[in-house]
Amino acid sequence: MEQLAKLLLWQILLQQSSVCLYSVPADASNPDSVVVSVLNISATLGSQAVLPCKSYRMVWTQDRLNDRQRVVHWDVYSKYYGDNKMERLCDMYSAGDQRVYSSYNKGRIFMPKNAFTDGNFSLVIKDVAESDEGTYSCNLHHHYCHLYETVKIQLDITKKAEDAHEYWDGEKPVIVALEGSTVMLPCVNHNHIWTERHSEEEQQVVHWDRQPPGVPHDRADRLIDLYASGERRSYGPLFIRQKMNITNTAFALGDFSLRISGLESADEGTYSCHLHHHYCGLHERRIYQVFVTEPVREKKVVNLTTHNIAPAVDPNVVRGHNVINVIIPESRVHFFQQLGYILATLLLFVVFLIIVVLVTRKRRQRGYEYNVKKYGEKDVNLKEFTVDTTDLTQYKSEDIRLDYKNNILKEKAEQARSFPAKHIDLDKDFRKEYCK
Repeated sequence: MEQLAKLLLWQILLQQSSVCLYSVPADASNPDSVVVSVLNISATLGSQAVLPCKSYRMVWTQDRLNDRQRVVHWDVYSKYYGDNKMERLCDMYSAGDQRVYSSYNKGRIFMPKNAFTDGNFSLVIKDVAESDEGTYSCNLHHHYCHLYETVKIQLDITKKAEDAHEYWDGEKPVIVALEGSTVMLPCVNHNHIWTERHSEEEQQVVHWDRQPPGVPHDRADRLIDLYASGERRSYGPLFIRQKMNITNTAFALGDFSLRISGLESADEGTYSCHLHHHYCGLHERRIYQVFVTEPVREKKVVNLTTHNIAPAVDPNVVRGHNVINVIIPESRVHFFQQLGYILATLLLFVVFLIIVVLVTRKRRQRGYEYNVKKYGEKDVNLKEFTVDTTDLTQYKSEDIRLDYKNNILKEKAEQARSFPAKHIDLDKDFRKEYCK
């Protein structure tokens, strides 16, 4: 019962003394990504932009024949022989037998065979001697997840049984063991990283997101999902999937950089590279601010001679059309549009007014004209009309005594006195007849 209580105490101390070289926790209980870097990338219009996203912790190194990704080995730093050297005692892979390096220690030191099942990597030493004194280290390596943990224990040997005890020196546990006894150096880690192996490639994924300007992170558009198993998912329109991609060897090289070809102004925004390894507990995020700039035109310097002679024209150079771009501010464009509408309305009104004036003038000119053939298209015989002479009064002639120089004038005067003339307006009667 006393040994069991000591073992539990050592487990608590070992958990406190465990050192992890990475700040990211080894379990997948932390779903939030840690922002590793924020970069500003500026590229010219029409060029190719590369958003670098590399992590060697995401490199796929799975050994499908033998599980050699998880390994534990025990080392000792001893001063007994005066050379202060580090010696490898034994090691064991998760899918292999344990190996003891020294023939002297074979059968004397060992680890539990089910260490990678229950997480107990403690080292048992039988018949301890003074040569066994030193600082022991239990090293856990996960090559796939790139995790390394080390636990150190100090072993001292005494010849008196009452001096055997265990204590904590502030840095590591110290075990004072009786010479010739059996000692167990505890190293326990029940984390699933060291005790499980299944579907690692399904828990490893990289995905890229894009946020247009003004869009928050939680509403970003997903671009690409890439799994260690080889599955790839692309989102968005076809032209987006063709211009934005990741290489097929991403998990082999640890390079998950996004390449954007044919850069346009609409490609500006915030891009995010998310690296998730649920099995290894890796959650990282890298942010990129992409800006698109206009290409800088090269200015050619032409050296003219003192005689002001123009340089010769190179026949191999193809000259393009000279285009002058006139950029009008938006306010002026709106003003010109409204002015055009007003001028077009005035022009239509003037044309309509001119047409009305011409039509009115032509009708006035034709108002007094009369076409006989317009009414019935028949000839008019003036003999068909009778002249009413009932209102004629007899003309009282007066005797006019005139002296005529010839007979012709005299005859005309007599005729005028005998038959006085009456003015008859035939046109008036004609109009009355045909205008009824």
